[in-house]
Amino acid sequence: MPLDSVKVPVQEDSPTKNEKTVHAPGRHRLHKQKSRRNPYLIVGALALASLGLGGATVATADHGTPTPAAVDFDAQSRAEAAARADRSARESTAPVTPSASPVSPSPSPSTASPAPTQKAATTKPTPKRTAAPKPSWVIPMKGAEITSCYGMRWGTLHAGIDFAMPAGTPIHAAAAGTVVKAGDVGDGYGISVFIDHGNGYLTHYAHQSRLAVTVGEKVGVGEVIGYEGSTGDSTGPHLHFEVHKGQMWNQIDPAPFLRARGIDVAC
Repeated sequence: MPLDSVKVPVQEDSPTKNEKTVHAPGRHRLHKQKSRRNPYLIVGALALASLGLGGATVATADHGTPTPAAVDFDAQSRAEAAARADRSARESTAPVTPSASPVSPSPSPSTASPAPTQKAATTKPTPKRTAAPKPSWVIPMKGAEITSCYGMRWGTLHAGIDFAMPAGTPIHAAAAGTVVKAGDVGDGYGISVFIDHGNGYLTHYAHQSRLAVTVGEKVGVGEVIGYEGSTGDSTGPHLHFEVHKGQMWNQIDPAPFLRARGIDVAC
């Protein structure tokens, strides 16, 4: 058969820019169209890429001839994800740097060990100092030397006790009471004082050099009523002390009377 009577069949699609014209010998031109990629194969490859199957090889055929096309969709997805993560990290605020020395958590009240209870120091109360009760009776001249006691002397009754101290030594009331006599009345006792104690007893203080009280004056126990001397019938400075029971001039022995009231005298 002659060559010019042979026709090469072509596809019905209109020629595209990818088509090439092949000139056959003779007057007629032979058209050869470059095979197009099957659209179904391309859609399948995109589906595989979305499922994470990277490096898929898409083959197109032009009348059975495969054309390799390597598409690394997974690598591209990873690169885009990394770029987004890096941009997000840059735009976010700077992280808080933890403290170099971590703070120990405070124990909760329920778990904390209770502090040991210290026993309160027991201090003994200081006893209050109370003043010693003032005696109701005292010796009229403390520390004096006793030169004569109650009793018979030179044939007559010595009705009292003699206390000897230097002249001018203070004389004290043996107990509280009222002064009923004070001065020298010429009875041999010189300057003397009588004190009524209101309990049936009187005390007498004779031979004083001067007085410190007056008649009717109330005195307290131990109060100064005068000063030692040697007035009246006396041979030297001393205090002649008497105790009268019930009435004046009813003298009794002062030694046992004073001892009964806590005052010891060497008689």
